[in-house]
Amino acid sequence: MSMKQLPSTFRKLVVNQLSKSFRDVVSIKEVQMPKPAAGEVLVKNRFVGINASDINFTAGKYDPSVKPPFDCGFEALGEIVDIGSDTKLSVGQSVMYMVHGAFAEFKIVSASKVLPVPYLGSEFLPLLVSGLTASISLDQVGCIKSGETVLVTAAAGGTGQFAVQWAKHVGCHVIGTCSSDEKVEFLKSIGCDRPINYKKESVKDVLKTEFPNGIDVIYESVGGEMFETCLNSLALKGRLIIIGFITQYHSEKPLEVKPDLPRKLLTKSASLRGFFLLHYFSHLPEYINKLIALLMKKEIKSFVFPSTFTGLEMIPDAVESLYKQTGHGKIVVELNAEK
Repeated sequence: MSMKQLPSTFRKLVVNQLSKSFRDVVSIKEVQMPKPAAGEVLVKNRFVGINASDINFTAGKYDPSVKPPFDCGFEALGEIVDIGSDTKLSVGQSVMYMVHGAFAEFKIVSASKVLPVPYLGSEFLPLLVSGLTASISLDQVGCIKSGETVLVTAAAGGTGQFAVQWAKHVGCHVIGTCSSDEKVEFLKSIGCDRPINYKKESVKDVLKTEFPNGIDVIYESVGGEMFETCLNSLALKGRLIIIGFITQYHSEKPLEVKPDLPRKLLTKSASLRGFFLLHYFSHLPEYINKLIALLMKKEIKSFVFPSTFTGLEMIPDAVESLYKQTGHGKIVVELNAEK
């Protein structure tokens, strides 16, 4: 049962055509407030997360069969305001979830897909897509071990911050690339051993000079020239994890595989592996519980990009802000702000 009177309608963001230009193809739509069925809950979203892959979704790259109009957004944190039968959750409970269509003021979610959190704090939301991508990929794909050297590209970003901290938690020596001195100081504050401001230093030269034996594990999300630098810097038996290639998401040029890639991997017994979080959902309960526990014990930090993004209208601005590299931490948008 509902504890509060709910409005009869709510607003959500809808994609009207396939395009990489997020702002141009989304609009706000007002729809009827639904009632949760058995095994479902209705969540009043307070914060939604912004991800680089939001534009891949609006472009139809994750599911080429998708036909507009469709909902968008991957993750949200909010309060349960109504429940269906056969659920063990309660009205008023703070939860977060990863479900398509999160860019909405309210969302019906299967009770099996919501994750309770201690309170309605924005710092929990980065643990979802960003924290889980970092921790699961480094463990399950990168197979990191204490004493190894780990390189994190875009280390001050939403997921990079967790890759740095997870690798340090395991006992690795961590290098992180970033784009400003402010981000260098941020990386130092979360334990990064060797931050590199690539606008002032050559990543290629630093790695060659300071790490002549190469890098054991690389967490790579940038693509382009940075990917090539990473590939050439792998140690013997090194592992390069591709979690994205943000510099190429807006490009119309097809991705190219250079002909010397097999040789470079073979001569170092190195490996190149992709990671897509949806394929590792079986690990989600274990890792989200670990991340929340570490956060509550202050053994890791979760930084939200300092911004004033409030309301569905600001989501396109937030998406564009992510690509401008203007700050550190996870970008979130606040909805249903308390007056």
